[in-house]
Amino acid sequence: MATLRFSLGMQRLVPFLGYHHVLMILIAIAIVLLSLLLAGCSSSSPGIPNIFLISLYYQSDPPTFDPAQVDPGVTTAIANIVGQAILEVRVGYFGICVNADGGSFLCSNNASALAEQVSVDQDPLNLIWIASTFKDSIIFPYLIIVAIILAFVCFILLATFPGWHEETDERGSERDVKPFPSRPVSQVALALIFVASVFVLVSVLWQHTASVAASTIASDFGNGSVQSGVGAGAMVLGWIGFTLLIIVTIGLLVMILSIQLLDNLVDD
Repeated sequence: MATLRFSLGMQRLVPFLGYHHVLMILIAIAIVLLSLLLAGCSSSSPGIPNIFLISLYYQSDPPTFDPAQVDPGVTTAIANIVGQAILEVRVGYFGICVNADGGSFLCSNNASALAEQVSVDQDPLNLIWIASTFKDSIIFPYLIIVAIILAFVCFILLATFPGWHEETDERGSERDVKPFPSRPVSQVALALIFVASVFVLVSVLWQHTASVAASTIASDFGNGSVQSGVGAGAMVLGWIGFTLLIIVTIGLLVMILSIQLLDNLVDD
């Protein structure tokens, strides 16, 4: 009986879901994903430390030797300095997470406070400081913040679009009608979501390029003693958020052009 009631409810609801409602759902999902991206490594809550841009950690591996290395023996000196350290540092837009002994992560936006919780033997090469420098000097989160605000304003504008309602025609019969949305409002919404998409694209490309470059340099510098990796979760969140915003942009553009075409046909 409950399933039947749910099915009947959905059958009544679906016809009243407009095209703009689908676009609003996509925008809401994009805002949530981008917000999670910004929240990465900001706290020790479950799952948040796994959203990171770059990870630096001590791990002993066979070093790489190359003729371009002036002093290949420096890898031995670095290995002696590192010793038995197993610390891992993860960097997010607004925080850093540290795992000093293989246990749980300790997260904060204050690198100095994290460094006070770690001994010299646990971080002999100052990976926490390196991670802090990467976060403060290279990462720029404010384009994504502006993009989220613009997408939210677009969401509000889409909420003003008229929906289905009943009207009585000349014969006295009721029918469901849906007026066209305001063209200026539609154009403003399109402009906002387009700018938001561009901002997210620039930020994600910046994030991806900076993370890969920093990861490569850190691994080469700590040849055989320090490893690094790029956060796949953060990359996925960023690119999916951008894809959703692009879909909304295209959807709004198609809607505006379709309404314009219908108006031209009616005028003719």
